Amino acid sequence: MERIISYLKLVKFSHTIFAMPFALIGLFFGSERGGGEFSWSLFGLIMLAMIFARNAAMGFNRWADRTIDARNPRTALREIPASVVSPMSALIFVVVNSVFFVVVASFINTLALYLSVPALVILLGYSYLKRFTPLCHYGVGLALGIAPSAAYIAVTGELALAPLILSLTVFLWSGSFDILYALADEDFDREHGLRSIPQTLGRGWSLVISAAGHALVLPLLVLLYYAGDFGYLYIIGASIFSMLLCYQHIIVKPSDISRLNAAFFTSNGFASVIFAIFTISDLLLFH
Repeated sequence: MERIISYLKLVKFSHTIFAMPFALIGLFFGSERGGGEFSWSLFGLIMLAMIFARNAAMGFNRWADRTIDARNPRTALREIPASVVSPMSALIFVVVNSVFFVVVASFINTLALYLSVPALVILLGYSYLKRFTPLCHYGVGLALGIAPSAAYIAVTGELALAPLILSLTVFLWSGSFDILYALADEDFDREHGLRSIPQTLGRGWSLVISAAGHALVLPLLVLLYYAGDFGYLYIIGASIFSMLLCYQHIIVKPSDISRLNAAFFTSNGFASVIFAIFTISDLLLFH
């Protein structure tokens, strides 16, 4: 049990709260509006695929960043630099979860299988972006953003406009909050030659770019309302989601980033769950 807990901490399993709610929206949109058929077996396969994909992505991120994490006081106590999990064990964990992800995708449908390998390239590849480009935050956004479209494909075997809009929404939402999160490592990244928007442009411009990304989410939520033929429950959920986006930009200031954790985890965690609850309820009650 202790070993399992170590791996759950390694991959920050609690952070599935960011992508999983949007995958569920994609699933129910596909079954209620996309002509797909819901089944509990399919639901289970999609949940397994999400878990295996995220385990592979985060496990690889921790393995790839092990030497960087060891130098950073903020991350030095993570499982690999702290020798709780060995680098080889972490890499085996990544390989096993990657294989399971592809196998599960093969049980869903043919398109899901074909797309599973490109999805893995995105999920594993984003870990190296900060070595080359300050746009690395949008690699995180892409990794999370594919979740709703992937779940929709799993249900319907095809893609449509509404899940694509939702994926773009998640891309901008998560890429923008990752810029905020990177503020904590601005000095470390600059000292060690790592790329990020805070390291490149400084705190003030980083907050502006993050806020601009979140501002672009708002018209996308309106567009999704019409593309998805939603009702008033969606409007409530989207409104709360929008207010929580604004809230995190109120509590993180150029002169004070002490509440980054509240902005990153608490605010965005609540935002994703609340939005999913209201949107899925809208789908189920007004189909």
